[in-house]
Amino acid sequence: MRRGEKLFEIRPSLVHGFGGFALRGIPAGTRIVEYVGDRLTEAEVNARYGDGEPEDGRTFLFHVGNDDYIDASHHGNDSRFINHSCDPNCESDVVDGHVYIAAIRDIAPGEELNYDYSLEVEDDDSSPDDATVYACRCGSSRCRGTMLEPRSEPEEDG
Repeated sequence: MRRGEKLFEIRPSLVHGFGGFALRGIPAGTRIVEYVGDRLTEAEVNARYGDGEPEDGRTFLFHVGNDDYIDASHHGNDSRFINHSCDPNCESDVVDGHVYIAAIRDIAPGEELNYDYSLEVEDDDSSPDDATVYACRCGSSRCRGTMLEPRSEPEEDG
């Protein structure tokens, strides 16, 4: 593939809204796109979104470390349309404050791109609606039913 060659396009998705679909075969290990948008601090995120509805754009937020977030709902690119899956073909990779979406296996032409969002919800922001708001619709046989970060199992003593 030549540098700058478009690897995917946005079109309607059966998973959710719109999704990114491979225009050609994409080999495992290929860096597909950088996730871009406004750079915000946590205070700026809270000022922008406050206690609004969870569907208000927070799923476009990507925490890149410390007090640094990328908000792809403002000045983002097509990477913001790549949907979540519990059995993904891509992964997000944070490198020096930049986020890249890369193929973790070979992706066939026409296949929808996806990665595990592993969303984190602050304990004080939790509500009984989290299961509904962050419900997963990936359809994978490995689906855990949520886009939230998998909870780690407590270690057993002994």
